[in-house]
Order: sequence, then C-alpha cells, then structure tokens
Amino acid sequence: MTEQFGSTAAAYLTSAVHAQGADLQELAQIAAAIPDARVLDLGCGGGHASFAVAPVVQKVIAYDLSAQMLDVVASAAQERGLDNLAVRQGSADKLDFPDASFDLVCTRFSVHHWRNVPQALREVLRVLKPGGRFIVIDTAAPADVLADTYVQAIELLRDTSHVRNISLNSWRKLLGQAGFAIASDKTWKLRLEFDSWVARMRTPAGNVAAIKALWDSAPQEVKDYFALDGAYSFSIDVAMLQARKS
Repeated sequence: MTEQFGSTAAAYLTSAVHAQGADLQELAQIAAAIPDARVLDLGCGGGHASFAVAPVVQKVIAYDLSAQMLDVVASAAQERGLDNLAVRQGSADKLDFPDASFDLVCTRFSVHHWRNVPQALREVLRVLKPGGRFIVIDTAAPADVLADTYVQAIELLRDTSHVRNISLNSWRKLLGQAGFAIASDKTWKLRLEFDSWVARMRTPAGNVAAIKALWDSAPQEVKDYFALDGAYSFSIDVAMLQARKS
C-alpha cells in the first residue's frame, strides 16, 4: 500500500473529494470543544482532517503508513503555518504511542484500507485518554448485498490496496466489541466524478475498462442505488460515527 499511495500522494492533497466537505467543519467544531486537545489523525492521507483541526487544538499528529504521503502533509502544514502539526509513520494496528496519549483520535477515508480493523480499534482505545473521543468517517458498504457486491468489486479494480467498505451496522458492532460507547452515527452520499476518481489512483486502462463493463452489466436497481450516470460517475455511501472511551 505504501507504493500504491506514494506515487499518488500529491493528487490526494489537491483532491476536492478529500479536501472539502461539511464533515471537516464538524470535525473541527468537535475538536475545538475539547480544551488543549491532543489529536491523532489516523491514516491521515493528504492530511485534510489534520489541517481542519490544527488551528483549534494544542497538538495534532498526522499518522500514515506512506512516507511519501507524510512528506506531502508536512510540506503543506509548513506552507500553512501549522506549527502544532507533526507527522509520524506507522501502521494503524500497531500505534507507537503510550497509553492514554490523546483526547481525540479521528480517521477519515482510511479504514477501508486497513487489514485488521479489530486490532486497530483496540489500539485506538488504548491510546485514548479515559473519556476520549474517536471519530470515524469513511466510505460505507450498502446494506443491500447486491449493491455491496458491485461496489466492492469496482473499488478493488480501481485500487488494489482497497480491503473493504464497512456497513453502518457492522461499524456499530465493531466499535461495541472493541469497548467503545457510540455517541452518534449518520450516513450521506458522496458524489464521485469517474474520470478524476480513477486518474487520482492511476488505475490501469484495462481495469478502467473492466469497471465500466461491470457498471454496464449491473442490474437497474444497482445503477439507481448509486445514481450512476452516462459518464460512469456515481454516488457512494459515507458513514460518520462518534464514539467514546468509557
């Protein structure tokens, strides 16, 4: 996965899908309400969650497996004058931080790449202070099995580092099993413009053709669910959950 994202790091920094969204504003509002907050942005990608919270917290650590992605984040943070933002490389399921290090851990558009989500959640719980908050924002699996099967296949064709989108109900179970108390959850639709979506990941032409063929063969109810248009752009589910360490 480090090679996969190393070559596309700059594209994620400028991606409108990642750089914009009301969820970033909401995340900043939540962080601002925590006095002298220390924040971990887990699987930070292009750093947009870190950039959103940095002006309102004491310290934020942008944490990612890709060194190239972290280089992009560090450079952008310096350009923006975010002196309280530091970067750290590592895996989500093995966090190199002491117990009870953070008031808030957030992760945005990252978990679908994680190979051991239960272990990563246990690590998040460990590094959170008592009463600390965990906020997950990620693309989500549809409840409908057929729609889920199609989007999972399409995601894998587009990006070989993709593991799985998690449904809202599965998220509730995973967080509960890890020891979190869920405070709130919600879903919405995110529109993905097809050409920029595959270009950002440098998806091979053969895979792009396979994605289009798969969309063409999809039942009408699947096309309707994702609001597929003639240019193959579509709308995907996104889930946001807020949880606490009790």
